[in-house]
Amino acid sequence: MTRRIGLFGGSFDPVHNAHLALARLALDELALDEMRWVPAGDAWQKERRLSDAEHRVAMLDLALQGEPRFVVERCEIERVGPSYTLDTVHELQLRQPGAAWWLIIGQDQFTNLHTWHGFEDLLRRVRLAVALRDGAAPCADLRVLEAATHRLSLPPMAVSATDIRERVARGLDIGALVPPGVAHYIHQHRLYAGTHGS
Repeated sequence: MTRRIGLFGGSFDPVHNAHLALARLALDELALDEMRWVPAGDAWQKERRLSDAEHRVAMLDLALQGEPRFVVERCEIERVGPSYTLDTVHELQLRQPGAAWWLIIGQDQFTNLHTWHGFEDLLRRVRLAVALRDGAAPCADLRVLEAATHRLSLPPMAVSATDIRERVARGLDIGALVPPGVAHYIHQHRLYAGTHGS
């Protein structure tokens, strides 16, 4: 039987409750055997410098406890050079050639997918699962719109990593936005202090 694997990439700086809600929704709707969380190494489209990979992976490990189908995939943080999703997919497909791969992305990523390195090859290798905002029609390059895509209807959640970092920098509570272990880790390691506005 073909193993169904989801790929969920991002900076996860920090991982938060909306990430988890989307991943759980994808697990159920796509009947995935496994979800690989892929923290970016060199996020070439990000202007902001990311927190050290060890911190982002540690927060993921804390957030993903209790769901055996969630796995942290470290290939991008171990690979030298820009973190291209195509390279990641190619590497993982070589490791597990018989699997069916789903790429889990948000609406903003879907809109910008045509700017990704080797996106047309990527679309030949994976199926897309896109989290669309309520009532939003997908807007993207025609070549992306023609790809096989599953729409994930995620209820709106007012949470973003940018907002969390800014709240931490201002000394505000983030307990409702991230898992308890992640909130404790951020406090313990003094992450995002002095990053207001970044």
